[in-house]
Amino acid sequence: MDILLIILGFICMIVGLLGSFLPVLPGPPISWVGLLLLYLTRTIPNDWTLLGITLLIAIVIVILDYAIPAMGTKKFGGSKYGVIGTTVGLVVSMIFPVLGLLGIIIWPFIGAFVGEMIYKANHKTAMRAAFGSFLGFITGTLLKFIVSVVYFGLFINLFWKFKDGIITF
Repeated sequence: MDILLIILGFICMIVGLLGSFLPVLPGPPISWVGLLLLYLTRTIPNDWTLLGITLLIAIVIVILDYAIPAMGTKKFGGSKYGVIGTTVGLVVSMIFPVLGLLGIIIWPFIGAFVGEMIYKANHKTAMRAAFGSFLGFITGTLLKFIVSVVYFGLFINLFWKFKDGIITF
């Protein structure tokens, strides 16, 4: 049973890393589930404090991932229309993944630009707001990736530390 939990945990870690870049998958929470599965094995001693802290971090990162692009749009002079456009662009990138990873970056940018143009902003203001959206998206993605990599590092470290107790025949 321990081997199955470790394999499932490892799969969650890989999916969590991918979820750092793909908006349809919440990367850090999936990585956290991988840590949880590792801690559910009989060999790894339970550390509920670590699991609680890492869960809280994963939840905060998910919330920030939605808030940061909007904050970036606002910071660079965007209006509510730019923020809505950013969100619509992100949804479009999930529904029509034609451009793949590039689409995840382009559509929120286009959405913010179009939203600002609807708000009757000039091209310069609309471009600034779209750039703010882009920076916010990149920042959120980087945060998710860093947290997922740290969780993966914890997973590997714990596995390596207790591998002799896990892999017994």
